Amino acid sequence: MSSIPVPLDHGDLSALLPPSWKEQINAWLAEDTPSFDYGGFVVGDVPRTATLWAKSPGIVAGVPFVNEIVERCGCTIEWKVKEGARVGSPDDNGGKTACAIVSGPARGLLLAERVALNVLARCAGIATRTHAVLTALRAAGYKGRLAGTRKTTPGFRLVEKYGMLVGGADMHRVDLSAMVMLKDNHVWSRGSITDAVKAAKSVAGFSLKIEVEVQSEEEADEALAAGADVVMLDNFTGDGVKVAAASLRQRWTAKGNSAFLIEVSGGLTSDNIEAYVCNDIDIISTSYIHQGVPHVDFSLKINH
Repeated sequence: MSSIPVPLDHGDLSALLPPSWKEQINAWLAEDTPSFDYGGFVVGDVPRTATLWAKSPGIVAGVPFVNEIVERCGCTIEWKVKEGARVGSPDDNGGKTACAIVSGPARGLLLAERVALNVLARCAGIATRTHAVLTALRAAGYKGRLAGTRKTTPGFRLVEKYGMLVGGADMHRVDLSAMVMLKDNHVWSRGSITDAVKAAKSVAGFSLKIEVEVQSEEEADEALAAGADVVMLDNFTGDGVKVAAASLRQRWTAKGNSAFLIEVSGGLTSDNIEAYVCNDIDIISTSYIHQGVPHVDFSLKINH
């Protein structure tokens, strides 16, 4: 899974972002420059241009966030590559790719520099690993969805979920309001899977799917009988998943229910995920594509 994937083209993903997303930019900039900008005083407002370089292999992701950071600092940016493009190839200028030209007052360039690079490096790292894992799954014959999880960094979820999307993965639920997911703690607190699903259905309405985390085929049967839309086979072995998924498909299709989805999750990484590949599974979800992910190395250098 170490190979760099091919460029992606999803169109303009910035149209997905909520109206409130730009408020986060102010918080990031305020965190980095909470009072006086001493370095900015040194360089002043003399007009400069700078090149944004990718210095390690990866996929560009996070363009809307970088654009807004640059604009807030009184500068403009002209991208030389598209979001989703492969950059930093060892065959490309000694491992460096010129991704964009940023223009504006020197002080503004340096105010934007670190905040923009941090966001870009993190988002690109997630997109790069996501697509590498997805590429390996497709090569192994998997036709379903690869999805992330809600194990994201507080205050940075929008960027991390965006990176998953650029990388080709399903974002899964973005927050607790996006879908009803009943995990072991919900079931234990309520008393049973059946009661938990019944309670969820009483308030969720027709537009929200209900998913139940299960530890066995028997629990999956109970969840489906109660009306769950998705069952998550949690912490199964690869062989166990294949047996359980095929059995559930056959049994419930014979009962006239073929619309439910089967998800697999729990401890999946590049070392073991291919062992879970079978097309009775609709969704493979893992935090591996966004937790502990190496950043893609970018730098911004003023041209001189």
